[in-house]
Amino acid sequence: MKKIILTLALLMGVFAAQAQSLEQNKFFDNMSVTLKGGAIMPFQGYAFWPSARGIFGLEIKKQLTPVFGMGVEGEATINTTSWEKEPNYWGPKSPNIIDHTMAGLFGTVNLGNLFAGYAGKPRFFELEGVIGAGWLHAFHRTESANMYGNDYNSWYTKAGANLNFNFGESRAFTFSLKPAVLWDMNGDIMVPYRYNLPARATWNGEPRNGKSQMNANHAAVELEAGLTYHFKGSNGERYITFCPYKYSQDDIDALNGQINGLRNQLNGLQGDLDAANARNAQLQRDLEGARKAANVKPVNTTEVIDKSKQYMNVLVHFKVNKTNITADQQPNVERVAMYMKNNPKSTVEIKGYASPEGPKDNNIRLANGRAEAVKNMLINKYKIDASRIKAQGCGETDMFQELSWNRVSICELIVKD
Repeated sequence: MKKIILTLALLMGVFAAQAQSLEQNKFFDNMSVTLKGGAIMPFQGYAFWPSARGIFGLEIKKQLTPVFGMGVEGEATINTTSWEKEPNYWGPKSPNIIDHTMAGLFGTVNLGNLFAGYAGKPRFFELEGVIGAGWLHAFHRTESANMYGNDYNSWYTKAGANLNFNFGESRAFTFSLKPAVLWDMNGDIMVPYRYNLPARATWNGEPRNGKSQMNANHAAVELEAGLTYHFKGSNGERYITFCPYKYSQDDIDALNGQINGLRNQLNGLQGDLDAANARNAQLQRDLEGARKAANVKPVNTTEVIDKSKQYMNVLVHFKVNKTNITADQQPNVERVAMYMKNNPKSTVEIKGYASPEGPKDNNIRLANGRAEAVKNMLINKYKIDASRIKAQGCGETDMFQELSWNRVSICELIVKD
């Protein structure tokens, strides 16, 4: 018992260790279909090859892990020989072409992967152990009906091996040799039934207890060959693969550090944005003070304005080395657009500037791009006619003592008669 428990514990340990590193698969992944055929003959009491009957079948299998698989199978034997020696009760030769059918479940254990580990791809040669059980049905001839009934139903168990040869770059096909032993589990039950004996009886001096059992007298040997096709799974392969990434605790700690760093960076950017908004507000206040110093009076409905002169400037600020208009600067462009819609004769001259730091050719590009950015927003977002807009880049400027304030587009609104 201790050995059995230790063996089961070992198998579970192997299963758990592999499950941690294998890529998770979906229900229909790692499926295969096998066509098989060969010969079946009694386990004992008959000449081996002269008593062989043909057998063919189909398997549908799912590989659960690199070690364990399970599936369903169906087989049928072809009526070519007679197995009528007593006490074999499912061997009478039938007039039907198919004289026996079997259908059941089976499980497999890949011994190579169990003891040598899985390398991420099936080996060229692999050895599997197979066990199974299912339903057995025999078709009897008429003269055997009194002995066996017109048909004979039983259940079977099965043990064998698969000698697999995997081939193809993607391991799409497997050729297998499939020896196995199959037991008719109800063979002894038929003795007392056939001869109207007590449930516990003897036959040829051997006890027949009327219980299902693995009895060599009711066993058969299968020698088959099979060709298997493996379907492609959701991982793009026809076999189980390892996870593309396997993170250690150090990897997890490093990722957490990166996340925390990004959070700190985000907080710093928010601070920069708050500072930029404060500088913009200060710039607006400085501009208002400059207007007052120049005796520029605000426009109102009672003043007579010289419409041949510039009378309003709007500044749009940009981030370092950027030409896109940020959300906090869009209201300044909107002010220009609203005025031009209310004053259809007005035009605007947009002059783009860059602060003097950095290469000169890059600053010229930035100045042109900033002027064009304001122009494009007036045209595309606010539907201002392009003929009313003039945009030009004016290169570098140091009109403001604060260098960052020189990254600007100035919109000069003009009304013409």
